Amino acid sequence: MKYLLFFYCFLIATLPVFAQKSSGRETILLDKDWQFYKGSIHKNTDTAALSWKEMNIPHTWNNIDMQQDTTYYEGDSWYKKIIYLGDEYKDKRLFLRFSGVGNIADIYVNGRFIGEHQGGYSAFCFEITDAVHLGKPNVIMVKANNQIRPDVIPINNHLFANYGGIYRKVHLIVTGELNISTLDYASPGVYISQDNVSKNSADISVKVELENKYDDPQKVDVKAILDNEKGAFVQSSAIESEVSPQGITTVEIPIPVLHPHLWNGREDPYLYSVKVEITQGDKLLDEVTQPLGIRSFHIEPGKGFYLNEKPYRLYGVCRHQDWWGYGNALTGSMQRVDMGMIDDIGATSVRFAHYQQADIIYFLCDSLGILAWAEIPFVNAWSGKEGPNAKQQLTELIKQNYNHPSIFVWGLHNEVYCKYPTDYPARLTYELNDLAKTLDSYRYTVSTTGYGKMHLPMNLMADIQAMNRYYGWYEGKISDMEKWVDGLEKDYPDYNVVLSEYGAGGNIDQQAYEPERPADVIKGQFFPEEYETELHVEEWPVIEKHPYIAASYVWNMFDFCVPGGWSRGGVLNRNLKGLVTFDRKIKKDAFYWYKANWSKEPVIHIAGRRLQKRMQRENRIEVFSNLQNVKLWLNGRLQPPPVQGTNDKDFIWPRCKFRLC
Repeated sequence: MKYLLFFYCFLIATLPVFAQKSSGRETILLDKDWQFYKGSIHKNTDTAALSWKEMNIPHTWNNIDMQQDTTYYEGDSWYKKIIYLGDEYKDKRLFLRFSGVGNIADIYVNGRFIGEHQGGYSAFCFEITDAVHLGKPNVIMVKANNQIRPDVIPINNHLFANYGGIYRKVHLIVTGELNISTLDYASPGVYISQDNVSKNSADISVKVELENKYDDPQKVDVKAILDNEKGAFVQSSAIESEVSPQGITTVEIPIPVLHPHLWNGREDPYLYSVKVEITQGDKLLDEVTQPLGIRSFHIEPGKGFYLNEKPYRLYGVCRHQDWWGYGNALTGSMQRVDMGMIDDIGATSVRFAHYQQADIIYFLCDSLGILAWAEIPFVNAWSGKEGPNAKQQLTELIKQNYNHPSIFVWGLHNEVYCKYPTDYPARLTYELNDLAKTLDSYRYTVSTTGYGKMHLPMNLMADIQAMNRYYGWYEGKISDMEKWVDGLEKDYPDYNVVLSEYGAGGNIDQQAYEPERPADVIKGQFFPEEYETELHVEEWPVIEKHPYIAASYVWNMFDFCVPGGWSRGGVLNRNLKGLVTFDRKIKKDAFYWYKANWSKEPVIHIAGRRLQKRMQRENRIEVFSNLQNVKLWLNGRLQPPPVQGTNDKDFIWPRCKFRLC
């Protein structure tokens, strides 16, 4: 087999918005010229004789079978890349940082085992300095395995697809022998906290973790530089520190800011940047830049969410990351398409279900001003063996994303149940909450139930109790939503409550003039789009008038894959509750309903346009708009004024006379 000896060096950011480029650190993207082998490789296998395929990162091997077949491949697959490192890397530290490998990753360099990472959604970083050969080709090999295990969350594929592969970016990070740590759970090694935030001042604290691989302690200057959104200098603070060659040296730098420009959600998502420089005399040893959005937030029970001491309604969508035909192996432009649609609909918040998402996603939330709920995939079931891995993934989630101003809450579990508060998952949730509050004391924690009851063994262990309510779909009637909210307001007026999921399935290829809830939403094959629309048109006005619900999230922004033969609504392996189709090409009527209600841009949309075969002459026409004096012409004739539907964004002409063919 011929080795690939080309080494592509792209100096881009470790994290995609705030570039890090200095004489002290290089960040090199390793996305091209990988080789892939689907299957196991045993100890004495001649790897040169195997049929390797050329490919680039991101990649998954499940983008077809999980989405289109009733069975799919679970097991080992291998990736290989050859890189050349010259003598210029002498006296440097070298790290491989993987942003996401599903689900278990074993890393080898030149045949030496470097380490294993368990969990398919968080980043991980290993040092490879002692394993590389300068002046020679170096072989990176990654064994990825997507088999479900009871000790790694999620422990099944019942609710969403766990695709296998190196499906997010891979970087080679090069630093000097004294550097800002890359090995604290693959975090940036810089943690920015804020306290006492107001329009007059804010207390900013920058914690920096330093490593020293010299033989002796080293005296360095640690400087935190605050720049404004345009990159202009605002102020700086510096501390002299002696960095020990043993363990981690932690330095904290206070930056009091007077009259800060506040990060104010969609209205004004203003971002400073904090650049941490490590210098020794005139020599720059290392630097890392992170975003800073200065803001405060809290929930007032019964009144809702407050941003910078003002009421700020949180409403939006949940998001699964996979695309039709691509699985979870998305490019940066595809990630931007998703967040662009979430921005376009006017969402003020997004729940990232049910796992840590790509770095770029959180940066986009920061820059768009969309408040984010980030969570771990402790979802749907428990085994009694997943505790250590759940804690690992929660630690990774928090440490890797600590500096994002958009994140306001850490999610601990979703629809995990038990009989008694002493059962394993309840005790684990308690421990996860304690861990989250230890790592990050100023953000909220949340746990999610699929029931509408407050007092259940898995509830009330976090700051916020979230509830998934599918009235009019899995249970009850659409009108039951209001009864549920009224009951909670009466019985639990001082509780922090979030509506974490609501919605219905809708197939754009299935239409009905007078839709009814499918008789069987579990095995049924007819999910008309009109029923999905009707449910949202009736339920959103209920949510809108109840600020007691601190945040609400439509399930889901996009249709997504549920593998292994899920068959509902006439499409195999597809959850059809999205507001947008799986391929991102068609926005359903319900999308425009929410855009009319949430967006400040002019919206006007005629619903039901895909219902083209109408048997009756007299038809009901419904229009969603945030404009006034909406008028309708049918076949050139101006129709009488509309009647108001469920709110002032819902215009209905109940008796329009069509021409019959």
